[in-house]
Parts: sequence; structure tokens; C-alpha cells
Amino acid sequence: MPNTIALFKKYIDKLDEVYKLASRTSILDSDPALIRQGANANELVISKMAMDGLADYDRSSGYVSGNVTLTNETVKYNYDRGRRFDVDAMDNEETAGISFGSLASEFIRTCTVPEQDAFRFATYASVDGISKVAEGVDLTTGTDVLSALTIAQSQMDDDEVSPEGRYLFITPTLYNLMKNVDTTKSKEVLNDFSAIYKVPQSRFYTAIELNDGKTGGEEKGGYKKVEGAADINFMIIQRRAVLQYTKHTVNKIVRPEDNQHSDGWMFFFRSYGLADVYDNKVKGIYLHHKAAEGG
Repeated sequence: MPNTIALFKKYIDKLDEVYKLASRTSILDSDPALIRQGANANELVISKMAMDGLADYDRSSGYVSGNVTLTNETVKYNYDRGRRFDVDAMDNEETAGISFGSLASEFIRTCTVPEQDAFRFATYASVDGISKVAEGVDLTTGTDVLSALTIAQSQMDDDEVSPEGRYLFITPTLYNLMKNVDTTKSKEVLNDFSAIYKVPQSRFYTAIELNDGKTGGEEKGGYKKVEGAADINFMIIQRRAVLQYTKHTVNKIVRPEDNQHSDGWMFFFRSYGLADVYDNKVKGIYLHHKAAEGG
């Protein structure tokens, strides 16, 4: 039994690495040093600054006085999900500890990370004021993709979005189409991004619904694309435009001898955090999507 505990702890230590490797959105995680807790446990406080612009300098009276306004905005966490798993002690023993030992990393890789990515993309896509195509478009050729990306970059340039920290999230299909175009053309466009991440279409929707795990038909949990949502072709996100923060993550185990309910191992996982966009940085996100279903 001590060997199994050691094995599981070994997997627990790797959970953050599994998240970083499997997640497409982890690059957008905010600096925890910039986060301040609100008066209530479920709140964050964001500091915002506004200031007056330049005024005429007068040689007699000198400078015109300007105002700087510092305000605090309170936002609430919008993601709180968890699961508990039970593995019978004998099932675990007969698989040499592999059943329980590998449970955590497999759960993170196949369930947690895809859902978090899907939730974040859908949340950012639904924010009012972001830049996006006027209507859904199917991109069928590499030239179409490069043209759409050029338009998107030009829009962000016109909106004075810093080119530093712009990340491209794009479906593998469109990425491969684009790569098959003349390498010089594609290279010129792709070099404008800080990094490029291929996102499976199954994580890339304009709106999703989180299954509660209890209601009939939702017992398996996870998420699904909602009716009327659209498949996303690509998103360009300037890192400083989003507030993406995980306040609390639980990965804990209960051994069979401490389990008051059954002769089995128990694994608990919980993720509590926030995905949001700064309201003065909405132009730091560009959304390109297909036509919505039924639209």
C-alpha cells in the first residue's frame, strides 16, 4: 500500500505539467501577483486606470492640470467544477496500483483540460465588443485562411492592440490548409504571432453548456455545444486582454483504511477559477467562426 501512495503522489506532482502540456489556453493564465481578493470569497478586485490626454502648453501659465482616476472593479469567479472517483482496493491491487495511480493524470488530460479550454474560448467569444467577422464564414482553402488572418491582424493593428503577446488559436484543419500554401506567404503571416496553438474543433465553439453530472442525460458530466452556437475557425487573443485565473485546485486522495463508505481508494478533483475579458481591452480578441447551426 505505501508503494501505491508513492506512485499516486508521483502522478499528483505531474498534474501541473500534464495541464501545461495538454491545455491550449494555459499560455493565457494571468500573473497571480496581479490578482487581489475581494471582500467576499468568490470575488476578485481588478484595478483600472483612466487619465486625461494631452492639452496645449501655455508659455504664461504652463501646464494644464489633468486627472487620473483609479477605480476598482469587482468580478466573480465563473467556473467551479469537480468530481470524485472510487476504485475498489482489490481492483487496484490486481492491477499493481495502475488503476488508481494513473487515474489523476488521465482525468486531467482527457476530461478537465478539454472542458477548461472549451469554457474559456466560449466565454471570450461571447463577450460584447470583441472584434469578429460580421457573419459566419467557411474557410475552404489555405488562401482563404491567410486572407482572413491578414484582415484580422489589420483590424487589431487599427485598434492599436499591441502586437506583442498576440496568440493564434486555430483548428488543425485550417492550420494544415494554410501551411500547404506557398511557404513564403504563410510564413509572413504566421511570423506576426507570438505563438500558434492548434485547437481541436471539439473544444472550439462560440457557446457551450456545462453538464451538471446529476440531471438525467447529464450524468457523465463534461460539456456540449449548445444549439445555435457556431464552430470557431480561429481566435487571436492578446494575452493581456484576458483575466484567466485558477484560485483553487483540489487533488486529494483517501486510502481504503480511511474510507468510511467502502473498501476503496477515493480521488477528489476540483477546479475553481475565472475566465473573463478586461472591458477596456475587448479589442484584444478577434473571433472568426463558421455560420451558426440553423443560421
